[in-house]
Amino acid sequence: MKKIILYTAMFLLTLVTQAQIKTPAPSPMQTLEQTVGLTDVTLKYSRPSVKGRTIFGGLVPFDAMWRTGANQNSMITFSDDVLIGEATVKAGTYAIFTKPGAVNWEVYFYNDTQNWGTPKQWDDSKVVAKVVAKTYQMPTSVETFTMSINDIKIDGATLAIIWDKTYVSVGFNVMTDKMVSASIDKVMGTPSAADYYSAAVYYLEADKDINQAKTWIDAAVALNATAFWYKRQQSLIYAKSGDVKGAIKAAKASMAQAQEAGNMDYVALNKKSLKQWGAK
Repeated sequence: MKKIILYTAMFLLTLVTQAQIKTPAPSPMQTLEQTVGLTDVTLKYSRPSVKGRTIFGGLVPFDAMWRTGANQNSMITFSDDVLIGEATVKAGTYAIFTKPGAVNWEVYFYNDTQNWGTPKQWDDSKVVAKVVAKTYQMPTSVETFTMSINDIKIDGATLAIIWDKTYVSVGFNVMTDKMVSASIDKVMGTPSAADYYSAAVYYLEADKDINQAKTWIDAAVALNATAFWYKRQQSLIYAKSGDVKGAIKAAKASMAQAQEAGNMDYVALNKKSLKQWGAK
């Protein structure tokens, strides 16, 4: 009996010892966080490597559903509603499944993330968006499976899927304009100089009403006349509105103040613009 107890104790000790050994994961996890406009986007996925294998059409068969990575299905989280293709996708977390093809991929956003790999039973009602994306062949191989958020603009970006020599991307749009417009409407009762400035710059970058942008940037400069970066944006807004004379005046003022502040980056930016606008 004592021997049995001893052997049992030794066996349990062996298990505990084995559990304490840490080894590298063959397909390590990655979490990527990116802000697009005002929306936070988070990717969480496992990263297998090529290791000399034929990937698409081999390890990953064509025209079959794939977890898009390794281990648990890849997931993407949006902090706000987004547009994917023609579908409005609510804020939340979604599994990313794909059906790779030689020419095109089908990319699915699936509202059930509790799968290890692909679902045992596929449910079309759980697909919140589906996009057909063209594949591109790259000149060199990327060893480790990679997903990223690229081509970032104020109103959208692309989800890129890259492995071996294959590149696929899916565009999505965020509701930046709706959120910024609501914010502007809310604060414009008693705006600060910074509020006027932010609203004007947004209108410039979003290609909205440039005359409204002029009104706001003028108000910002009037409230904070020493901010050379305000005058820099004022010059760009005036130039876009067609008022080159006003743009040159604002740029010269910005450059002088930047020079005094020792900010040579802004001096260089203004010099470049003044040359472009034909200033003397």
